[in-house]
Amino acid sequence: PLVSTEAEIKIMKDLVIRVAKQVQDEKKVKINFLVGTMIELPRAAIKAKDIAKHAEFFSFGTNDLTQTTFGFSRDDIGSFLPNYLDKNILAKDPFQTIDIKGVGSLLKIAIEKGREANPEIKIGICGEHGGDAESVIFFDKINLDYVSCSPFRIPIAKLSAAKSILFS
Repeated sequence: PLVSTEAEIKIMKDLVIRVAKQVQDEKKVKINFLVGTMIELPRAAIKAKDIAKHAEFFSFGTNDLTQTTFGFSRDDIGSFLPNYLDKNILAKDPFQTIDIKGVGSLLKIAIEKGREANPEIKIGICGEHGGDAESVIFFDKINLDYVSCSPFRIPIAKLSAAKSILFS
C-alpha cells in the first residue's frame, strides 16, 4: 500500500497479515511474502524511519514521487516541458531521468532513515526511471537493492548497472 504515516503502514500490515493467514488456513497452504510499501509521497520519504519499523521493503514509485515533488502532472507536462528545457529551467524531463537534486535527495533521505530503523529492509524503485541509464547509475550509487522497469527498457538497465559497477 501507498502510505505516508506510521499508523497507515501498521494498519495495512495488520490487515495483510490477517487476510493472508485466513487464506492460508482456508486453502491449507503456506505462502511466503513480504509486507512493504510504495514511497511515492515526499512526506513518506521524510518519515521513512517511522514507516520502516513496520515494512520489509520500500519500493519507490519514482514517477509518482516526481509528480508529487514537483507538483507536475505527467499528463500536462507535455504542454510546457519544451519551454522549460529551452529556457534551462529543467535540464532533462524529470519523468525520464531522475531529478537527482530534488527527488534524488528525497530518495537518499528515505534510504538513510529507513535503513537506520530497519537495517534488513530491501529498497528499490519501480517505474520508467529504472530503465534510464543515467538514473540507474545514480540508483547504484545510493545503494538500492533493485530496480524494475518496462520490459523493453531492461537491456538499458542491465547495461547501465554493469557500467556503474565497472567504472565506479
